[in-house]
Amino acid sequence: MKTAVETAVLQRLRQAGAERFKALGWPTTRIEEWKYTSLAALAKMQWSAAIPGGEAPVLTNSMVGVAAVEMLFVNGHFHSMQGEPPRGISVSNLAAAADSDVVEQHLGRYADLERSAMTALNAANIEDGAVIVAGERVPFEGFIHLIFAGSGDGVWSHPRNLIVAGRGSQLTVVESFVGTGAYFTNSVTEIVAADGAVVDHYKIGCESATAYHVGSVHYHQERASSVTSRNVVAGGALVRNDITGILAGEGASLTLEGLFVITGQQHADNHTLIDHVSPRCESHEIYKGILDESARGIFDGRIIVRPNAQKTVSRQENRNLLLSEKAVVDSKPTLEIHNDDVKCNHGSTIGQLDEEAMFYLRSRGIDEEDARTLLVLAFASELVNRMKIEPVREQVRRALFRQMPERLPEQREKGR
Repeated sequence: MKTAVETAVLQRLRQAGAERFKALGWPTTRIEEWKYTSLAALAKMQWSAAIPGGEAPVLTNSMVGVAAVEMLFVNGHFHSMQGEPPRGISVSNLAAAADSDVVEQHLGRYADLERSAMTALNAANIEDGAVIVAGERVPFEGFIHLIFAGSGDGVWSHPRNLIVAGRGSQLTVVESFVGTGAYFTNSVTEIVAADGAVVDHYKIGCESATAYHVGSVHYHQERASSVTSRNVVAGGALVRNDITGILAGEGASLTLEGLFVITGQQHADNHTLIDHVSPRCESHEIYKGILDESARGIFDGRIIVRPNAQKTVSRQENRNLLLSEKAVVDSKPTLEIHNDDVKCNHGSTIGQLDEEAMFYLRSRGIDEEDARTLLVLAFASELVNRMKIEPVREQVRRALFRQMPERLPEQREKGR
């Protein structure tokens, strides 16, 4: 088998990415899509790739024994895989699968490196990633866990993942991002849902408090497919997530759910694009932000309904909870509709903790910090409780508690 460096498809993608990034350069705040997020500090740093074969970090979020397969990548390089995929599901790293037909057919087809400098940068520096394929009509009820661990100061990585769900199949994939140090992760995941496929995809960001993360996820959906995307940010000094969903087949449905919980000087920028290309498709989107101290959050969500996408049903909502007078959030939900036969609406709210609810809890003997934490958890629970995988829900809850200035009494006891 050829190595990842030698395969023609990766050679073409790397060359195209390098040429395009040279033309585009690092995005700046003069670009509308980047007006709230500056990468100037990243552009000035001298980043270097880690050498493959490093020691595995100590992981607190491993799901070995629960996930059907767990793959570990360290600084962008494949490290190990535990578990066995069920019949009809193939799981491998990109370096091993780079000359396969599925990679030749799909890799680089959906993530737009012509317009996105960071996607071009990822393509130019592809090292490894995961390739997951579900065969036609494979009803896989378990899940596959991908862990991307970063470590070291000045180290960058560019994971590239390809997930393909065949016609009528069912597939669940969880991506977890963790690490220690001031590293930089620039990830791209392309997900294809064929006719009638059902895909659940989770991206859980618990990066180091000094790390940088720029990531994009691209969903391409065919006829009557169903995709649910859940994106959580609870770590990182600067995080930028771009989520794009293309509803290319009639009757496709897409659900986008996001939660960002940030504090201190953390910066989280969430950009979503849902493109209704075909008729009779549905999309439902809700993103929630919880911001404390001097944190800065952004939600920029855009929904496009094309001229031929009649009978579209779409709803977009962004709710934000500010726990400090210094916290700032910018919310920009947008609808771009090109035909009249649709049902679409959107909304945005920014507020603080309910004083009446605080008074009620305090009057029941709950101290101020615990009452505050209970209300914050209640705000987040709408999305957390909808996560189908219990270990993922627990992972997200732990991340939320780490972001809280105070813990609930029982959590304080467990944390000792």
